[in-house]
Amino acid sequence: MDFSRPQKRQAGEPILPMINVVFLLLIFFLLSSQIAPRAPFAVAPPRLETGQPSGSEALLFMAADGRLHFSGAQAEDAMTAVLAQASELETLSLRADAKVPAREVVLLISKLRDAGIRSVTLRGTRP
Repeated sequence: MDFSRPQKRQAGEPILPMINVVFLLLIFFLLSSQIAPRAPFAVAPPRLETGQPSGSEALLFMAADGRLHFSGAQAEDAMTAVLAQASELETLSLRADAKVPAREVVLLISKLRDAGIRSVTLRGTRP
């Protein structure tokens, strides 16, 4: 029997700092990422009685004062951008503010239909 001093184990690389860095990076990417496009201005959509929740189609935003936003373009440029892409768009989702008069929404939808967009979906929230 050998009762001499046991051999010392070699200390491995400390893994705790690496775990801390990984979690910090995870938190950073979760906070800085953008999962869905943000609305360019505050839009309070109307409540829906029927229909589906918002999807991932092309979005046209309409503010309470009638301003439009589509893919980074504002006002008349937004409508021009929509009309330029009308042949490529099968469906277009419209997120109009609840305070927009219905006749303005209907006029906008008819302009979009006349431009060749086959399906215009009005998006809202469930009660």
